[in-house]
Amino acid sequence: MSLQIKKDFNNENNYWLVELVGEVDVYTAGQLKEVFMGIIEEKREDIKIDAEKLEYIDSTGLGILIGALKRLKQEDKNIVISNIRPNIKKLLNITGLDKIFIVEG
Repeated sequence: MSLQIKKDFNNENNYWLVELVGEVDVYTAGQLKEVFMGIIEEKREDIKIDAEKLEYIDSTGLGILIGALKRLKQEDKNIVISNIRPNIKKLLNITGLDKIFIVEG
């Protein structure tokens, strides 16, 4: 499985919308890191992740999300994860990451 990443900046509400499609694992995590570092360099604003089509994420992917959140927190910004599948929501609950990211739905 591969990973597709669509990103767009919402000027009206001042946040990045990032849609993840597929799987984030050790093979695709570099791609995700590249996108996050690029958008944070360009404009440090909240990132809203649409995870409706995200089928799987491993510890490598979670580490990249945490790294991006640490950079955003320096500017008092957040990562919001929405439309999350039950298996990924369970992973966030087990790891306690549901308390550091804003999880919607």
